[in-house]
Amino acid sequence: VHLVESGGALVQPGGSLRLSCAASGFTFEHYGMSWYRQAPGKERESVAYITSFSGVTDYEDSVKGRFTISRDDAKNTVYLQMARLKPDDTAVYFCHAPTLDAWGQGTQVTVSS
Repeated sequence: VHLVESGGALVQPGGSLRLSCAASGFTFEHYGMSWYRQAPGKERESVAYITSFSGVTDYEDSVKGRFTISRDDAKNTVYLQMARLKPDDTAVYFCHAPTLDAWGQGTQVTVSS
């Protein structure tokens, strides 16, 4: 199982960013996928989740209405579209396959002017 995140960057407050997570080594379409984040000095927290097949989504309260998780099973990729970014969104963002307990290496998102 291999998860590789990309798309992290330095962005100004109010800006947008899209993270990608490319998956391999398992039948991607059969598994729900999550995005987590970990800010400096804080515990890792769940940000968003998307089920397999039906694509039902769930979000942490602070990102509802700003972040959108989606998946492309043909590309074995899960995305996190982030809008109206705030400095509090600064963190390392991780892709996670909960059932497999697999993690990516993370991608840094910094929101700062």
